[in-house]
Amino acid sequence: MRSVVFLIAGLALAAAGCGNETSPGGGSTDDRLRDRTFLSTSITENGKPRALAPRTKVRLQFTADGRLIADAGCNSMQSPVTTSGGTLTVEDLATTEMGCDAARHAQDEWLHKVLRAKPSWQVEGDRLTVTSATTTLVLTDATEPTLPLDGTRWTLNSLIQGDSVSHQAGMEKAYLEFADGKVTGSTGCNSLTGPATVNGNNLQVGPIGLTRRACAGDAAKLEQAMVKVLKGTVTFTIDGSQLTLRGAGGSGLELTGKP
Repeated sequence: MRSVVFLIAGLALAAAGCGNETSPGGGSTDDRLRDRTFLSTSITENGKPRALAPRTKVRLQFTADGRLIADAGCNSMQSPVTTSGGTLTVEDLATTEMGCDAARHAQDEWLHKVLRAKPSWQVEGDRLTVTSATTTLVLTDATEPTLPLDGTRWTLNSLIQGDSVSHQAGMEKAYLEFADGKVTGSTGCNSLTGPATVNGNNLQVGPIGLTRRACAGDAAKLEQAMVKVLKGTVTFTIDGSQLTLRGAGGSGLELTGKP
């Protein structure tokens, strides 16, 4: 009789865990969220719309191994996550320490506070709603395949120097395209071209040739920064539609791709 009781109790515990499995990363993620990425479409705070810094969105990625990776346009934060009981619970959000402008820095702190407040969540199809005491985030599934390096137009959105990330007007005119062992594109002022061969996660780039249009001010600085990265051995990583290039001395470029 005692064995039967233990068997019934064990089956009950197993049933309670279905659909909300504990993962190697330490979290317990609902299957409806697991391995999906969501981007914000609207945010309200105290019943009023909250505006985000220009060219930013809130991004929530629920990994297959039970972690939440979040960002709001600058630093990334992550933690094992539990989603049982309709509550999103993170253990300890580890955050990168890249330098951000004041607006993005404040936005990082705001998102960190929202996620640490154990907000409720609800998912319906491609729509995820996360609600804390005063804030409601509505996000849409943005899970996307990883774009290939070759054949994709990569538009510049950030410059990297060490742990600092900077943005400036005019970056949207700068882009790179890789194909057949070459890189072509624009600095936003001049066109560029040069060899670029792939070796694992590295590119061997250069020398880069430029057209001779005179550039001044921010346009000249942007061109110098791009050429500095596109020289010699350059490491690259692609996450969905995001390409990161890292050159010598900690300099780098962040770009967004379109097929």
